[in-house]
Amino acid sequence: MIEVAGLSRRYGGAVAVADVSFEVKAGEMLALVGDSGSGKTTTLKMINRLVEPDAGRVVVDGRDTASVEPHVLRRSIGYVFQGIGLFPHLTVAENVAVPLRLAGWSRDHTRARVAELLVLVELEEALGGRYPAELSGGQQQRAGVARALAASPRVMLLDEPFGALDPLTRDRLQHSFDELRRRLGFTAVFVTHDVAEAVVLADRIGVMRAGRLVQLGTPAELARSPADEDVARLLDTPRRQARVVAGRLEARA
Repeated sequence: MIEVAGLSRRYGGAVAVADVSFEVKAGEMLALVGDSGSGKTTTLKMINRLVEPDAGRVVVDGRDTASVEPHVLRRSIGYVFQGIGLFPHLTVAENVAVPLRLAGWSRDHTRARVAELLVLVELEEALGGRYPAELSGGQQQRAGVARALAASPRVMLLDEPFGALDPLTRDRLQHSFDELRRRLGFTAVFVTHDVAEAVVLADRIGVMRAGRLVQLGTPAELARSPADEDVARLLDTPRRQARVVAGRLEARA
């Protein structure tokens, strides 16, 4: 479904991404993890040409993305990011409808699709008439997911969509998103700095460092045979944190 071959990008003299290659099968979710500045978000943005690569190619659903006009390409790929990006002067329903209006849907079909999407992301119908500022962070993020799903894309790109949320809201949205992805069957690339989130949500994980893809595999493969000590420590982070929490809770019992 997604083929990335030799992607590279520089900003001035700095290397952001260097010769990154991977494939994502239909219906699979790949998480890209790594420190800030590791190149994971730049890689994600090169898939839908928000950032143009200096070298390499991307093929999505059999089409070389370089052969497709960027605005046409982006309409076929859902995109969700941490800043949500809802238009503050539009209601939630109007925000969700934006991709449908751009695609030329009729008013009646758009209204019916928006209602369907609000149910899909577990937002009450009444919230469709509110403005983004009147919603909680979790509700805004659900609206952002609904907008990304509006035109039924086969591919979704997500850039730390839950990173700014409180732990309980984040946990609920992770669970809801996982169920949604499995039900709809779309292919996804998910960027996160949270290894535990990647382990919970992704079929495979790609570890990035200094613009390079250091290792790619299932969570179990990476934990069993890490490429180096840094990858081993990264994959051990959730267990290490869990041990610390358990120890402190036991000490206070």
